[in-house]
Amino acid sequence: MPVIMLVFLIFSFIPHIYSLDLPTTQISDDSLLRIKLKETWLTDTPNRVLTRRIATETLESGEKVQVSAIEGKDEFMVILSRELFNGRIAVDNSPAVPRMGTGQFPGWAQGSWMLTRRKDTGAGTLIRIFLRSDQYAYIQFRPLNADKCQMDVVLYGSYTVRSLPLGVSFDRLYTMPLNDILKLAGDKFPRRYFDIDPKFYRDHRRLVAQIRGNIKELKFADDGAIDENGNYVFIETLKPQKPASAGLNCSGFTKWLIDGILRPVTGARLTIAQLKAPFGDRGSSFTELWEERRDPYFGLDWIRNLAAEANGTLRSTSYRALKEFEVRSDNFSLVLVNENKTFVTNNYPGFLEEAGYGIEGIHPLLYTLAVDEPRSFYLAAVNTEIAAPVTRTNMRGTPQLRQYFHVAALIPYFDEYGIFRIAVFESAAETSFTAFRSRYPGHCVNLVQIPVVSAFDP
Repeated sequence: MPVIMLVFLIFSFIPHIYSLDLPTTQISDDSLLRIKLKETWLTDTPNRVLTRRIATETLESGEKVQVSAIEGKDEFMVILSRELFNGRIAVDNSPAVPRMGTGQFPGWAQGSWMLTRRKDTGAGTLIRIFLRSDQYAYIQFRPLNADKCQMDVVLYGSYTVRSLPLGVSFDRLYTMPLNDILKLAGDKFPRRYFDIDPKFYRDHRRLVAQIRGNIKELKFADDGAIDENGNYVFIETLKPQKPASAGLNCSGFTKWLIDGILRPVTGARLTIAQLKAPFGDRGSSFTELWEERRDPYFGLDWIRNLAAEANGTLRSTSYRALKEFEVRSDNFSLVLVNENKTFVTNNYPGFLEEAGYGIEGIHPLLYTLAVDEPRSFYLAAVNTEIAAPVTRTNMRGTPQLRQYFHVAALIPYFDEYGIFRIAVFESAAETSFTAFRSRYPGHCVNLVQIPVVSAFDP
């Protein structure tokens, strides 16, 4: 196992004691420390480095750095691990908590620096720097030739920047100040994905709390929804549900959610009929033959209609158009995928017509959307190609069609500590993003954008 993957697995088991980070331009410079350590840790023979004990150093700023080495099969890693700082912005009636050292050195605290070296030759192969206290967000550098290196920007398993050539040798990075390195990349370095201000996500946090407070009263019921009069009905027939078992399915729940956002503005709930209507271009003359029997685009039409109502009401009527609220951003081209317990880099096609995004790229996509669109959350329609099986009454089965069979609400945001979160609400319950993503391997997700508001009344 490559040493970088070994360290990734080790970090995965470290408790998440995150910090309120500084802007990247204010990260304390550790280049003088790296100059001091160069001959003993960064360029000394592998055997001598691997026998050294963990050392604690202090920067000019007073911040502590723990220096250590981790051995892998063919490589080893020298880690300059910063002390993790913890802090919080003011929240409602709770005052801000100033940044303070925690005494923890997890390896991914903001400013931590890592060098991977070969065990046989001692040559450096990779430098990784954490610009946020987040093990899934970092920059890294690899040798290109004697005079140049190449830079990657990695966010939650995706390459936002890949193999960007920089006019400086790899060895020069051993002692070069961080801000000088970033200046070499110029405007091709997406600094905004690391300089996060949690204050922009106050309404997200409030909306999540309000949904959690109200969702306790809900129950799941197949095909269940609340109509425009506030009655529990079945979506297909509009017939009333029995009070004892009344509830919502995944579609009914997203209607409940959007009704809760729009009612404070309009004073009314949406009708079920308007949400079932076809919306935008989808399908073909072939799929039209199966719409009545299979209803393959139900989930897609449902979230598009919800998004059109939400954007048209909360923004302006011009935002009812599909191009204004359907997510089609291609923010990265490669993703890391765990195949047979080995991480590999795969091409990622980005947005696909009539499908959306491969689910393996949803995590980094939501991270970049949270930064680029800090006033929004998303409804998702999960889909895949499905063929109805052969039965005694249907010996040929039915053709394979892309079926939008499940919808959910995804709210990406940064909490008061600066931690990236994704709240997932589906089928009258809150679930985890990990559970949502792992439930649908190989599936696609179509996303529509919903404005975040502070008032919620379902």
